[in-house]
Amino acid sequence: MTSPADPPIGGGSSGQKRLKLLAVTACPTGIAHTYMAAEKLSQAAESLGIDMKVETQGSIGAENVLTDNDVKDADGIIIAADKDVDRSRFAGKRVLSVGVSEGISRPEQLIEQVQSAPVHGGGAGGGSAEAAAAGSGGGGGGRERSVAYKALMNGVSYMIPFVVVGGLLIAISLSLGGHTDPKGGLVIPDDSFWMHVNQIGTIGFTLMVPILSGYIAYAIGDRPALVPGMIGGWIANTGELYDSKAGAGFIGAIVTGFLAGYLVLWIKKVKVPKFVQPIMPIIVIPIIATTALGLFFIYVIGKPISWVFEHLTSWLSGMTGTSAILLGAILGLMIAFDMGGPVNKTAFLFGAGLIATGNQTVMGMCAAAIPVMPLGQGLATLIRKRLYSEQERETGLASLFMGFFGISEGAIPFAAARPAQVIPANMLGGAVAGAIGGMASVKDAVPHGGPIVAILGAVGGVPMFFVAIAIGSVVTALTTVTLVDLTERKRSGAPLVDAPGGRGGPEPVLAGVGATAGGAAVAAESPQKQPTAPTAASPAPEQVQEEEQADEVLSGYLTQQTVKVQLAADDKEAAIREMAALLAATGKVNDVEELVQTALRREAQGTTGLGEEIAIPHAKTDAVDSPLVGFARSAEGIEWGALDGTKAKLIFMISVPEASAGDEHLRILALLSRKLMDTGFRERLVAAPDDAAILDVLREVQ
Repeated sequence: MTSPADPPIGGGSSGQKRLKLLAVTACPTGIAHTYMAAEKLSQAAESLGIDMKVETQGSIGAENVLTDNDVKDADGIIIAADKDVDRSRFAGKRVLSVGVSEGISRPEQLIEQVQSAPVHGGGAGGGSAEAAAAGSGGGGGGRERSVAYKALMNGVSYMIPFVVVGGLLIAISLSLGGHTDPKGGLVIPDDSFWMHVNQIGTIGFTLMVPILSGYIAYAIGDRPALVPGMIGGWIANTGELYDSKAGAGFIGAIVTGFLAGYLVLWIKKVKVPKFVQPIMPIIVIPIIATTALGLFFIYVIGKPISWVFEHLTSWLSGMTGTSAILLGAILGLMIAFDMGGPVNKTAFLFGAGLIATGNQTVMGMCAAAIPVMPLGQGLATLIRKRLYSEQERETGLASLFMGFFGISEGAIPFAAARPAQVIPANMLGGAVAGAIGGMASVKDAVPHGGPIVAILGAVGGVPMFFVAIAIGSVVTALTTVTLVDLTERKRSGAPLVDAPGGRGGPEPVLAGVGATAGGAAVAAESPQKQPTAPTAASPAPEQVQEEEQADEVLSGYLTQQTVKVQLAADDKEAAIREMAALLAATGKVNDVEELVQTALRREAQGTTGLGEEIAIPHAKTDAVDSPLVGFARSAEGIEWGALDGTKAKLIFMISVPEASAGDEHLRILALLSRKLMDTGFRERLVAAPDDAAILDVLREVQ
């Protein structure tokens, strides 16, 4: 309800001021929900006689951006978003922040609520965790897990450039300016050009862990959490602060990131006097959170880390007389576990310390295991490209390069993003490499690892050293892709028929869908869609081409060939498979199963059921040779997990090649999402009697 002092809803009489509202819509994937919420809010405002401008923050960038003048004249701002939106520009204005789904499902209520919303005090505002908490009721546990996953991915995405730049600069400086030294490993002369390059790279590596921690915290608690997150990450990585010879590494950074983020959220809930509120996000919260987190890590968490380091060293010292294979496997497990953390450093320093006593075999075991993690993870991105994003594949190439130079940190982005799958795979490969190194009595005269030390002449037993690295890396790669694939299939509910060596089971056969020998499926279409032999009455080629062009809509991505009046499927996966088969009939799909699995993995990240009886599954994959759009209807509707509970009756499927240039497919999706909010348009799609009539309706999408 609005107070008497608040402007009335709608235009009112001619003497009343016309209400002016602004809105920002955004979702994590930045595609359909962003534009649907924008359209719904615009429609609701128009029906109420209210002026509204909506900024969309989608995958193709911010559009219809709100200007300073827009904000100055606005009576209120609605933020319908499931990701971070900077609210500092809305200081002094009434701001209502909700999830993007509420912008779609109840725009009229939001327009009413914003008029009594609190005035924003000037900080950046709450982070994505608060936005998620503001969403519709139910599903709290799943929503909290989603917030945690998004926060982790936020930290990893910001960390990757530091890993790549720092690691590659170190590797280049070692290869071009370094030499082996029994006491110092790979050494670069002081004050040389390459030493300066190495130092720049070291700075990148030093910042890597605080960046991971800081941006995990930022995604949870917004700007006030950035400082405590970064300082906490630095403390976690600096073992000297808590009497440890090794810091907690990236695992410690993940811990401090989440602690900082949720600590800030808790502090934000504390009621403070009004005069203190403006300085809370820039002074009070960062100071309190940073001090509390830093002391907590040093006195509570740091001591156990130091204890683990000391006792692992003592334990290893007592194992020097045991089987070399067993010792190598244990050292390999430890090297691979945390890549720079206390467990890794314990094994490394144990091996390095024995070099001075004349025992070089222990360091040989460690040296064989050190490059396995980055080499194995890089190899995994080449073996099964479809399991990785474009950014991850680029990181994989850098990881391969870093592995060659014995920089195990190259695998940290993969371990941070998928710890449950990557860390066990790393440990298995590291154990195998270490065991082979121990069995072959490989020696390393310098405290460093990787192929580079063998090339520079520091390794004894070079052939078996390379054998150990190669086998360990392959074991890590195959184990990783298997675990990641199993996890993705489990999330999507897909059948486990795809293994690294090829498909190991029969492909599901749907009604009206058959599988070709090459794995491609072709829909059993109606007779008029089957190719026929030319006859004397057949139209000339030019006429056929003109007719085909007339049948194309959405930039030619959707044609009459990719329209189906009625789906036979009665569940989501079956519908996606049937739609994929429909697209395959164009001859532009080279791997139907891959297209299906990519679409299902996208569903596992978040439903593409948009509500209003609409679903738009989409896939970016090289299983298609060019962009394609299909459309089909379901009379009974298919359960798609839409937030409004409706079953999907109007289903579009969009697929584009991985390497497709530009954002045209995102623009098409944005156009579709907006147009589908038009009730009359949906009604015409439902009422169209055949595929030709459906195509006529779809031509309205401009």
